[in-house]
Amino acid sequence: MIRPEETICAPATAIGGAIAVIRISGSQSLNICEKIFYHLDRNIKLVDQKGFTVALGEIRSGNEVIDEVLLTVFREPHSYTGENSVEISCHASPYIVRKILELLINNGAISARPGEFTQRAFFNGKMDLSQAEAVADIIASKTSSSHKIALNQMRGGFSAEISSLRHELLNFASLIELELDFGEEDVEFADRKELKAIITRIKELADKLANSFMLGNALKNGIPVAIVGKPNSGKSTLLNALLMEERAIVSEIPGTTRDTIEDTIVIDGIEYRFIDTAGLRETADIIEVLGIKKTHEKINQASVILLIDEITDSAESINQRAQAIREMIGESEKRLIILINKTDTALEDRQTELKGKINLEEKDTLLFISAKEKSGLEELRNRLSDIVVKEKLSSDDVIITILRHYEALLRVSESLGRVMSGLEDRIPEDLIAIDIRQAIHYLGEITGEITSDEILGNIFRNFCIGK
Repeated sequence: MIRPEETICAPATAIGGAIAVIRISGSQSLNICEKIFYHLDRNIKLVDQKGFTVALGEIRSGNEVIDEVLLTVFREPHSYTGENSVEISCHASPYIVRKILELLINNGAISARPGEFTQRAFFNGKMDLSQAEAVADIIASKTSSSHKIALNQMRGGFSAEISSLRHELLNFASLIELELDFGEEDVEFADRKELKAIITRIKELADKLANSFMLGNALKNGIPVAIVGKPNSGKSTLLNALLMEERAIVSEIPGTTRDTIEDTIVIDGIEYRFIDTAGLRETADIIEVLGIKKTHEKINQASVILLIDEITDSAESINQRAQAIREMIGESEKRLIILINKTDTALEDRQTELKGKINLEEKDTLLFISAKEKSGLEELRNRLSDIVVKEKLSSDDVIITILRHYEALLRVSESLGRVMSGLEDRIPEDLIAIDIRQAIHYLGEITGEITSDEILGNIFRNFCIGK
C-alpha cells in the first residue's frame, strides 16, 4: 500500500542512453536533495526554489563530486504525484545513477516500489484508476493505434463516459430510496417512464463499451492472423514474404511445418501477429498430428484467417476447405481471406475461371497472389487494414483494452438488465434500488471511486520502477 509519510526515489529512465533521470517524491524531497546538491550560485538554496524551475549544480558525497546535474523542482500540488517532487538529470553511467540513489537513501529517502509514483498520483486525486492504468499502457504501447487508445484513456475520455453514467444512476437511486422513506404515503419521486428510458440508454452504452473490448484487446496485443491451408500451398513462403526475412523453413517436403511459427509486423500503425500453422491433411505422423491440432486451436484464437490454396487446385476443393473453416469459426466476427497462391505459374484465364466458381460469403475476401514473387501482397496488406475498421481508430469513440474494465461493464449490464425486468414486472422499489446500487458499484470500481487493496495491488505491481 501507499506510504504517504515516506519520500520515495527511483530511476525513471532505462539504462543505455546518454542521460538518466532520477525521480524523488514526498514531503522531504527538497530537504533531502538539499543535503547532496550544491547549486553553482552559492547564494541560492534548493528549498527556496519555485516550482517548474531548473537548477544547475553538482551532486556531492562529502567533498567528492559525483556528477554535474540539472535538478528540476515541482511544488505540490502541481506535480505528477501531487506532492513536492524533484527530478535529477545526470549522466547515464550506472555508477553515477547507483551512487546518487545511495546518497538519497542515506539521507532519508526510500526506494520506490513498481508503480508507486502513479499510485500516489491516484491517491492524491491527480488521476482516477482507469487513467492510472492507461499510463502503463502508454509505456507498453508499440504501435500508433495502441498509443492512441491509451492516450485517449489517460486524458480521461473513458473516465468521462463512466462518470456520466454513474452520476445519472446515483440521481435515480437517491430518488427511489427517498420513496422508500415515504413508503406509507404512496409518493413517487422517480418517474418510472423516464427511469426506464435512462436505464435502457445506459445499458446500451455499457454494452457498446464492453463490445469494443475484442477490438481494443487485439489492437493492444496485436491482431492475430492465422495462415492455414494444405501442405506445400505456400504458407511459410507467405510468412517470409510478409516479414521480409527467412523466418520459416520452406521445403517441398509435405509436413515441414509441424508447429506454429509466430511473428509480428506493423501495417498502417496496427500490429498483426501472423501465425504460420501446420498444413491441414490426413497423416499418421504423430508429431504432425499434434501440429494440425494446434492449427485448429490457432484458428479459434485468430481474428483473421488466411486460407492459402494453389492456382492449380480445383474450385471444388477450394470451396470445401473454405467451408470447413467457416464451420469452425461459426457466427463470430472472424474474417476469412481466401488467397489463391502461385499465380506466377498459371495463365490469367485461370484466375477468371476460379473467380466464377469460388463461393464467397459476405465477410469473405478472395485475392490472387504469388508469395514467391511477392505479387498481390500490397493488396493483402490493404485488406487487413480495412478489416480492422480504421474509421473507429480515427474517431473519438472510447475503446476498452483492459480486462478488468470489460468484466465490470458486463456486471453493470447484468444489473441494469435486472432493473429493466423489474420495472416491467413492477417489483418492489427496494429490490430495484439494490440492482441500481450494484451497477453504480461496478462503475465506481472502474474509476477507483470504489476499490480494494487487492485491486490496487494487482494494478500497480505490473508497473515499471520509477513510474
